[in-house]
Amino acid sequence: MSYKRIYLKKGKESSLLRFHPWVFSGAIAKQDDNINEGELVEVYDASKQYLAIGHYQIGSIAVRILSFEKENIDKTFWKKRLETAYNARKALGLDYTEKHNTFRLVHGEGDFLPGLIVDFYGSTAVLQAHSVGMHLVRQELAECIVAISKGKIKNVFYKSETTLPYKADTGAEDGYLIGAEDGAEAYENGLHFLIDWEKGQKTGFFIDQRENRALLEHYAKGRKVLNMFCYTGGFSCYAMRGEASAVYSVDSSAKAIALTEKNLINNFKDDSRHKEFALDAFKYLDDIKKDDYDLIILDPPAFAKHRAALHNALQGYKRLNLKAFEKIKSGGILFTFSCSQVVTKEQFRLAVFSAAAMSGRKVRILHQLTQPADHPVNIYHPEGEYLKGLVLYVE
Repeated sequence: MSYKRIYLKKGKESSLLRFHPWVFSGAIAKQDDNINEGELVEVYDASKQYLAIGHYQIGSIAVRILSFEKENIDKTFWKKRLETAYNARKALGLDYTEKHNTFRLVHGEGDFLPGLIVDFYGSTAVLQAHSVGMHLVRQELAECIVAISKGKIKNVFYKSETTLPYKADTGAEDGYLIGAEDGAEAYENGLHFLIDWEKGQKTGFFIDQRENRALLEHYAKGRKVLNMFCYTGGFSCYAMRGEASAVYSVDSSAKAIALTEKNLINNFKDDSRHKEFALDAFKYLDDIKKDDYDLIILDPPAFAKHRAALHNALQGYKRLNLKAFEKIKSGGILFTFSCSQVVTKEQFRLAVFSAAAMSGRKVRILHQLTQPADHPVNIYHPEGEYLKGLVLYVE
């Protein structure tokens, strides 16, 4: 099969020779006429030597690389890449068991499929495209996902209305590509969660906090826990199972709080240790008494989705953590996170350290946290490391 071509400026091939999966628009010297967004293109250096093939898109990232080999990108290619990703999850022990059927199958560049996210929730896969190229092959991808799961996946829900480039005007609509809602249950480490992949945030659940939730369970016994930005109550469920004395869940979204309540009831019936509040997180922290909680979780949504918002985001993290340091009980433990890709580990740590210094508290680092292994980071694409977390002991 022949593909249209893009030629780079002299010297701009170095990042591709290091296997970085992006070509920036400023590196392009010339390209064939009438290349459509989402179209497969071959990339050549200034001396017309082949470099890679990928999806073309309009914007600062002009090409997302799919392969550095000269090969056809077809259904066979997609199936092979998806099988490789699935085998990696099996090697991690994340395949289906009686107590666990929820994990990420594809994590974009980390699985050498830039622009694609696929999460497994029981018998349903949620497919999310972040590039027009992946949007155009969504049905092929859905069919391959069902095939490689060998009957475990019966439904594929497409959820990309809000993730595709807004200027692309694809007319994408969320909906089932294969199958339909079947009421199947999703389990994580023996806990049952209702996943709203149709209307919820992201693909419906924050799978990336699975191992951090399990760590929290270890520290929860006998502690009064405050879960800020609780969303579906994942951390709250683990704290309850970890024998916390009380767990309070707070989120500004009434819909999120309703889902949290359902998840707590599903796992713990009418356990009076749990209470939920649909309130602004900053205001709630302002209003609570000092020393009321001895374990606090801060897992806010991304404060910065682009570099222009970085300064304000760092100030937001500092202000939020300062409030927690001021209110947490002596001997308390703080789990604090950032999921903003543009915020580096060092920047997040500095914001938290600044908050600690402003509070005047003595603080120890117990753990430095990141995303789990089913959210892998391509070694040639360090930008894929987005989740940062600290577990802190506060005197």
